[in-house]
Amino acid sequence: MRQATYILSFDTHGQGLVEITRDVVRWVAEQAFDQGLLTLFCQHTSASLLIQENAAPEVRTDLQDWIARLAPESADYAHDDEGSDDMPAHLRAALTGIHLSIPLIGGTLALGTWQGIYLFEHRRRPHRRAVALHLIGK
Repeated sequence: MRQATYILSFDTHGQGLVEITRDVVRWVAEQAFDQGLLTLFCQHTSASLLIQENAAPEVRTDLQDWIARLAPESADYAHDDEGSDDMPAHLRAALTGIHLSIPLIGGTLALGTWQGIYLFEHRRRPHRRAVALHLIGK
């Protein structure tokens, strides 16, 4: 059994989904594992991770609109230390999650045909985000 770890960093351009599949797949391939489990962990409380369709851009737009309706910006939140998008960003991250696990089978991540890995930025301004990767297997 072997293990490998790494931190990937990504620049966001404000709210939205940033596809990180290519960077993750590249790092996994460099590790030369045949089978195992990849864990991804977002090191932030106002951004999240998800696996979603990567073919139709309307899916990303609909997801962004839906999450904005679920956790809208509002003056009703007590926590607004960094602006009106502060608490909604935390709620959105809580709803979508900050970690993923993806099996590695035959040296390839077991993603479906249309599945991509996304960092979901919930803040309006650009950020530098970090995602910790942990691969265990052989």
